[in-house]
Amino acid sequence: MYSIGELSRRTGVKVPTIRFYEDKGLLPKPERTAGNQRRYVTTVLNRLQFIRHGRDLGLPLSDIEALLSLEGAHGDDLNRAHEIAERQLADVRERVAQLVRLEAELTRIASACDGGHDHVCAVLHTFGDHSACLGPHDGKG
Repeated sequence: MYSIGELSRRTGVKVPTIRFYEDKGLLPKPERTAGNQRRYVTTVLNRLQFIRHGRDLGLPLSDIEALLSLEGAHGDDLNRAHEIAERQLADVRERVAQLVRLEAELTRIASACDGGHDHVCAVLHTFGDHSACLGPHDGKG
């Protein structure tokens, strides 16, 4: 049996977040000691590690909840896990593409300045005027 502090230390999940997960139903309500302290079993530790890893992979809590609901599932029911993984991969790829566009635009902006400060700064001008950018880089393009 683990205290909430020990659970936090073993998983790296902060105590308030563990309580939040309990309130959301992602973790079962723990047993309580005579002194009303929470006590957790190993299965809860494992579940919290699963949640933490899912969050580290960028999954929203709704997807983690869906994955947890598949525990013990068989056959076609497991297709949902694959769909979640594929959607997350697509989201990550889109964010990477957005960051590449952003990097290209910032490289262009940073190189626009010739170092002379006796005229209008091209960097300040470009930061202030989105139409001076070569293309979309705000996640909408």
